[in-house]
Amino acid sequence: MSAQCEVTAKQAAESELGFFERYLTVWVFLCIVAGIAFGHWLPAPFQQLGQMEIAQVNLPVALLIWLMIIPMLLKIDFHALSHVKEHWRGVGVTLFINWAVKPFSMALLAWLFIRGLFADWLPAEQIDSYIAGLILLAAAPCTAMVFVWSNLSDGEPHFTLTQVALNDTIMVFAFAPIVGLLLGISAITVPWDTLFLSVILYIVIPVVVAQAWRRWILRTSGEKALEQTQKTLGPVSLVALLVTLVLLFGFQGEQILSQPLIILLIAVPILIQVYFNSGLAYWLNRQFGVAHCVAAPSALIGASNFFELAVATAIVLFGFDSGAALATVVGVLIEVPVMLSVVRIVNNTKGWYESGLTSRGG
Repeated sequence: MSAQCEVTAKQAAESELGFFERYLTVWVFLCIVAGIAFGHWLPAPFQQLGQMEIAQVNLPVALLIWLMIIPMLLKIDFHALSHVKEHWRGVGVTLFINWAVKPFSMALLAWLFIRGLFADWLPAEQIDSYIAGLILLAAAPCTAMVFVWSNLSDGEPHFTLTQVALNDTIMVFAFAPIVGLLLGISAITVPWDTLFLSVILYIVIPVVVAQAWRRWILRTSGEKALEQTQKTLGPVSLVALLVTLVLLFGFQGEQILSQPLIILLIAVPILIQVYFNSGLAYWLNRQFGVAHCVAAPSALIGASNFFELAVATAIVLFGFDSGAALATVVGVLIEVPVMLSVVRIVNNTKGWYESGLTSRGG
């Protein structure tokens, strides 16, 4: 087993969350408070920003989303796809969870809780929108933060990089069809032209720009310059996310103040799907005899979401003041503490996991 895990990302500088990432939940909470306060006392500027649109695309938010997504995609090396065969079982499990289980399990949980059990406590006119936001949240696997989760769980770095590159490639083609299918099944009108515009704006263009930028840096300055650029842009990406959240809650504030349980109720299906999908991925990897250093990041990739893309798409499809936008933001709010709990689970159960591999002949 050790031979499969001899190359790890166990480096002190890489195995800890940065200052901004470590307290992301705190920053998100403060942005919620700030956004609600600004939206209540200074509504005019928010309304003006909301009206700055071209072809249903809000220009300030488009800029902020690109500032979020492009630095994250700068980390992806699509040459890593050549390593898929090295960890094909772990890759297969993660692909199954990401694309055949997670979007559909989230849709099922959304129907069960939002349209069913919690319907009496939620504004009736926003229920479909909340479901749409949850579907958007689950329809794209995480791109950047999974590198942090993988490092914290001593994940095999080549597997993590390969899996993320593969997911990003699939996302270009599968995101819109899956979202459209699940929204249609949920009896939610699908604005296909706007959905495809979102894919072009927030997946295709950022991927092209990030890869062109990455290659230029490597060609002109080398690997160290690329690492420094990524380190420098990390806070920029998160600051852009936080500013976007202030804008969102500037529009959502009155609704949240009138029904403060909304965020808690929306969080329930998100929490269930995170633990369900991570647990299923972890168990399947164990059944297939996959090394723990692959199974751990597989479980984490299987559970986490590309919330930046979800937020952007929700805004484009349904607007700033929609339940869909709010639902995606709840995913941001709980991302760090929930994923850290999954990291602790896979780390603390390593002995149990590997005992199962040994009993199977390893």
